[in-house]
Amino acid sequence: MFSLRERILLWLIGWSGYLAIALIGPTLRFSISWEEEPSPRDAIFEKPVIYSFWHRAVFPAAWMWRKQRIAVMVSRSFDGEYIARIIERLGFTAVRGSSSRGGSGALLGMKSVLEEGETVAFTIDGPRGPKFVAKPGPVTLSKISGLPMAAFYVALGDAWVLRTWDGFMIPKPFSKALVRLSRKVVVPADANETQMHEYLARLQASLERVTAFAEENVGQVGSGEFPVVKR
Repeated sequence: MFSLRERILLWLIGWSGYLAIALIGPTLRFSISWEEEPSPRDAIFEKPVIYSFWHRAVFPAAWMWRKQRIAVMVSRSFDGEYIARIIERLGFTAVRGSSSRGGSGALLGMKSVLEEGETVAFTIDGPRGPKFVAKPGPVTLSKISGLPMAAFYVALGDAWVLRTWDGFMIPKPFSKALVRLSRKVVVPADANETQMHEYLARLQASLERVTAFAEENVGQVGSGEFPVVKR
């Protein structure tokens, strides 16, 4: 599937990405904020829920939710392969597929994970954009599983932003990080095509809302309203 050059690059990127997260992650100061109170109240994430987040936030999200057996849909592309290798070393499950290749099989794989009581996540504008445009996978999965979908974003107080299609963020050591999670929404099993488009628009709005909130308030991490949580 991949050339010798690509396989070498995958090995290098996979290990260097994992080591960067493992070294920088412990220095970050995280706080979590919800639009609705989680259940249980002290949860850092809820199960089973279908989460969506922007591709650019993979680095801090991977550290925040490491070793939680969360299944993440990643594409079969070169980019998807190195992301899969990195997150699997951090305790995630990579489900291969995208909107263009292997999508239906991957959705069924994600549905199986949910049926086991675990949580799944989509890098929702990946693998190649457009940036900040949600794709319909979570809406379809909520409809066929009967389980809720939600959005989150991780804002960074200080980061290197790469000149990539997604504006990929690498947090600088000891920076603040604010996670904002949206309220949950369940797509009815009998939703028609028009309603599916409406739920996709609601997911898009949720992503935009949590992104704006986190970016506006990340500087307050460590205050009374946004206490630091240990991860």
